[in-house]
Amino acid sequence: MTIRALPLLIPLGLLAACGPGTPPPVLTAPPLVRNEAGLDRVLGRDARALIALFGTPNQDVREGTARKLQYASSVCVMDAYLYPPAPGREAVVTHVDARMPNGDDIDRASCIAALSRRREAR
Repeated sequence: MTIRALPLLIPLGLLAACGPGTPPPVLTAPPLVRNEAGLDRVLGRDARALIALFGTPNQDVREGTARKLQYASSVCVMDAYLYPPAPGREAVVTHVDARMPNGDDIDRASCIAALSRRREAR
């Protein structure tokens, strides 16, 4: 044995001394928590549900099986991105972006609330 191999053998010896024991717990990811109340009104919904909630979209862009519905008001602009969860299934909202008409950030849930109030006012 050479001196260079000694540093590698010391940690192995220490680990071997531990012997078998209780296996470490399996770590699982914590459940995803939406930190913005109100997103559940949009996420996971199909285009028909969005149209029922917000009315006719200002833009309806399709690319393959993906779809983007955009709703705009004087308060905000919301882009809802819809993708099918599996081949042959109907596309549902998987992501939402929101911004003020000037491009500044706005809370997504606040935008959803403002757009749904716009629909109710009609």
